Amino acid sequence: MGVTGSGKTTIGVLLAQGLGWKFVDADSFHSAANVEKIRQGIALDDADRAPWLKALRDAMDGWVAGHKNVVLACSALKKGYRDELCRPGETKFVYLKGSYELISQRLRQRHGHFASETILASQFVALEEPDDAITLDIDHSEDEIVAEIMRQLKVPKRS
Repeated sequence: MGVTGSGKTTIGVLLAQGLGWKFVDADSFHSAANVEKIRQGIALDDADRAPWLKALRDAMDGWVAGHKNVVLACSALKKGYRDELCRPGETKFVYLKGSYELISQRLRQRHGHFASETILASQFVALEEPDDAITLDIDHSEDEIVAEIMRQLKVPKRS
């Protein structure tokens, strides 16, 4: 979890590969209207996010019922969102934390994603930092971040 540009997809893909799990990006659950708002730099509100959260929750329920392990990259900016997505005993949150300056710099270099630097300020305003997540500073290498997540999850290294 984290704001746009914090590395959720990149780290999520690498983590899923390291775990041998499926990777899913929560962005793929947004409606076309939500994607267009984000593309225009318009922050989503709770009403915009409600159907998205429900779709994510339904997918997560299906994964749990099907005994499927998934790494889900999701902003989950507010505690209420995380509470809605949490499946006790099944869900672990990893917060990719970075400064506004670092993430803004990354977003200026990113191409091909519908969320740009224009949405970043509103995401930092909406962000309610978790106190019950694995929290990692994103100023480390991707490999270091993934290794630390796996260490904190107590996952044995794959050979």
